[in-house]
Amino acid sequence: MYKIPLSVPSIKGSEWQYIKECLDTGWVSSSGKYVDIFEKKIAEYTGSKFAIACVNGTSALQLSLRLAGVMSGNEVIVPTITFIAPINAIVYNGASPVFMDADKYYNVDAGKTISFIENETIFKDGFTINKRTNKKISAIVPVHVWGNAAWLDDLVPFCEERNITIVEDASESLGTFYKGGKYKGKHTGTIGKLGCISFNGNKIITTGGGGMILTNDEKLAIKASYLITQAKDDPVRYIHNEIGYNFRLTNIQAALGIAQLKQLSKFLKRKKEIYQHYAKAIEKIDGLALVNVPNFADNNHWMNVLQIDSEVYGEDWEGLMKRLEENGIQTRPVWALNHFQKPYKNCQFYKIERAEKLVKKSLCVPSSTNLGNGDILKVIDILHG
Repeated sequence: MYKIPLSVPSIKGSEWQYIKECLDTGWVSSSGKYVDIFEKKIAEYTGSKFAIACVNGTSALQLSLRLAGVMSGNEVIVPTITFIAPINAIVYNGASPVFMDADKYYNVDAGKTISFIENETIFKDGFTINKRTNKKISAIVPVHVWGNAAWLDDLVPFCEERNITIVEDASESLGTFYKGGKYKGKHTGTIGKLGCISFNGNKIITTGGGGMILTNDEKLAIKASYLITQAKDDPVRYIHNEIGYNFRLTNIQAALGIAQLKQLSKFLKRKKEIYQHYAKAIEKIDGLALVNVPNFADNNHWMNVLQIDSEVYGEDWEGLMKRLEENGIQTRPVWALNHFQKPYKNCQFYKIERAEKLVKKSLCVPSSTNLGNGDILKVIDILHG
């Protein structure tokens, strides 16, 4: 057990009260008032017209891609730097990923993505077709990595022209709003046709598991609600005219989520304080830098990431990770690049350069909402060596 974990939940509000009510009344499964309330409150907070609660973020992605029209034999553009969930969700729909490079914020490189579409595809009969594979590229999944808002000002209108649907993976970015550009004032996950949030235990608020689909399209919202409850056309006679999923969030999880959401503003405030503590201290350590957040967004600072110049610092990320672990401090590297993962190593990728460099020099450091100033000082002390 780590003395200072990487990212754990803070359970200090009305969680016990709301969950006890579920237990006392027997409303613990996929029906109950808390699911509806949680959906409504997430929609209000993000500014999305509709929010549909799912059992986890991966199921939200899988279903969103289906709703976006992704079909067997299609291709979906996705960044190589991300947790593997959106890649797997593409394959769950029978499609294949096409991997893109990262920008300096670890998000999908919008410029290279546009270049790929311009140079490696043709627009034929209203669809974008990959020249190499002759397959339709039906969607793109920008991921807001670490809570950093992806730059979508150029990518969204271009993809709309090429009939490529935007499905945002906002799993890590609840609380991140754009403050500049075309989408000023909008929450991540509300720019594309669909967006997805995760409430996993390590996220800024949690339902234990859980996810949410965001959309402004009423027809898609109705379809999503239908599909996540096993596509029941007649729930009394058990008539199912489509293949659905058992993807509905439980009432007990939603109760936890509502209690967590009430504390979100406090969590965001603390996340920013933690970021500022790290930034001020790390700028004084030669060979280390804290990854900057985009200046065009008000970031949720979900995860703080170090960049290590091993020649100057005298230690690479693996050595630093081991030394921190020996002192009871949990860290982790960036995910292994997905175009190198065994199931996906034969998939197409395009001019991936920066992502490979970022992975070799990056380390995620403790960022829990309940991280104390003393904990931060301990981390900083060890970083000083």
